[in-house]
Amino acid sequence: MSDRYLDFANSGVGGWLTGALGLPRPAPLRRRAEAGAGPVGPLLLGPDGGGRMAAVLSHLAGAAGQKTHAAWSPDVRYGGLVFDASGCSDAASAQALYRFFHQAIRSVAGHGRIVVIGTPPELMADAEGEAIQRGLEGFVRALAKEARRSIAVHMLYVAPGAEEAAESTLSFLLSPRSAYVSGQPVRVTAPVAVGDAGAGHKDRRVLVTGASRGIGEAITRLFVAEGAQVVALDVAGAAEGLSALKAELGVETLALDITAPDAAGTLLADALTRGGYDVVIHNAGITRDRTIARMEPREWDSVMAVNLTAPLTITQTLVEGGGLRPNGRIVAVSSLSGIAGNMGQSNYALSKAAWIGAVRRLAPQLVEQGLTINAVAPGFIETQMTAAIPFAIREAGRRMNSMGQGGHPADVAETIAWLADPASGGVNGQVVRVCGQSLLGA
Repeated sequence: MSDRYLDFANSGVGGWLTGALGLPRPAPLRRRAEAGAGPVGPLLLGPDGGGRMAAVLSHLAGAAGQKTHAAWSPDVRYGGLVFDASGCSDAASAQALYRFFHQAIRSVAGHGRIVVIGTPPELMADAEGEAIQRGLEGFVRALAKEARRSIAVHMLYVAPGAEEAAESTLSFLLSPRSAYVSGQPVRVTAPVAVGDAGAGHKDRRVLVTGASRGIGEAITRLFVAEGAQVVALDVAGAAEGLSALKAELGVETLALDITAPDAAGTLLADALTRGGYDVVIHNAGITRDRTIARMEPREWDSVMAVNLTAPLTITQTLVEGGGLRPNGRIVAVSSLSGIAGNMGQSNYALSKAAWIGAVRRLAPQLVEQGLTINAVAPGFIETQMTAAIPFAIREAGRRMNSMGQGGHPADVAETIAWLADPASGGVNGQVVRVCGQSLLGA
């Protein structure tokens, strides 16, 4: 769907007028399709050339054909800044953050990336160290709101010993693939089995529910483009969309209501026939919006069944039945509504917030089987559903984030592809917001 204000603000006349009136002028995001997969320019590493992540950063930059700099120069436009704050343990040591970014922030190119690396706060030796490491999240969120020009800022906590396991995450955060992800923490801990960084999803078996349109279609297309063998699942009423995907992409299709009593068993049988799934993506979801005083029992029950109960049952059945292969990935689609709440969506908000609790409880259990589970929480994404929102509400949803625009289904798909990567075994039990750093919620 076209964003007329974004287009106007970046036209010749529109750019002049918005500047004269002091109106926001968001920069259109550059995604992988337009910008490729690597950073948009050289990386400035500080302090100490990237600290304990120096070797990983050097490898990433070399693979992308990018230069790394250990000293700031006013004559260079940097595609990314990476600051290792993992050793910051008191207020005095945190002054290095100020000195580095005070000097370098204006040198970041448009659409660039900034990553601050820390140590998980609970692993610090004392209260002041934990306080400073937790404080880095506030610093990053503030920096993300100051950066503008579609520059994304990330907080990456890396546990000691998990540096190599962070490579796939750094690659994602420093690339155009993370265009609509900004201002939030990501943790990398001791990994389950980790595949080769850069191997991607070639020949992996991937199940995508709700695959016929919108975000599900974008997920399907991305995984197919990366060489995966995709099973695209949706209800029988979406048969036309499934048939179109099969004809165009060659995916396997499965018409199935996931709330049916035998749905989990059907999927387990399908998985075993294929030798197990490598990735399961719980994208299917519905809304039945109404204030709770007016909501009918069927509207409550159907949202809970599709968005939560059925995917949890399918997950349990696949795990217990051996339907997931070693180093498998489960990714659920939550929502910003589940984090911030939304009027008229008490049923939807509960079902989506519930995934935050589900992934955190299931993550340590699945590690024992060499599996990970995470969730993404999209904000305002340009889909058929958001196109039907009244104009004023739609415009507010688009503008109330640091990027000043809505995201695309591809932004959610890219984030899921990173979480599902065989090299992302150190990311587990997390909920990653794909919202352009929305001003709503935590």
